[in-house]
Amino acid sequence: MVIHESAEDYLESILVLQQRRGQVRSIDIVNELGYSKPSVSIAMKKLRENGYITMDADGSITLNESGMAIASRIYGRHKTLAKLFMQLGVTPEVASEDACKVEHDLSEETYGCIQQFLDRMMEKENEG
Repeated sequence: MVIHESAEDYLESILVLQQRRGQVRSIDIVNELGYSKPSVSIAMKKLRENGYITMDADGSITLNESGMAIASRIYGRHKTLAKLFMQLGVTPEVASEDACKVEHDLSEETYGCIQQFLDRMMEKENEG
C-alpha cells in the first residue's frame, strides 16, 4: 500500500508524542503539528480505517504494528538527516526542519550512503 507523506508525518508525530508524553490524543497532534482539529480528526479516521492506529474509548491513540513500522522508519530517517545537517554546521532547529522536508523523498540508496558516511565519521571520532 502506498502511504502519503502527510500520513507519514502524522504517524511520526504520534511516535514522537508517545515517546515524550506516553499517551497521545488528537489534541496533542493538533498542538504538535499546528493543524486544525477537523483536519487531524479526518486524518486519524483514515489512519484507523487503514489499520495504522487504534483509538481507545477515551481517545487515546496507539500505533499498530504497521503504523509503528512506518513511523519508526520515518523518524529514524529524520534523526539521521538532522544529525548530518548539524555535522555540516546547520543549527539544530533548521536541521530538524530541513530533515522533515527531505525524509520522505530521499531514495533508499542515498539514505543508506548517508548512514554509512555518518557511521564512518563516528568511528573516526571514537578512534581519535
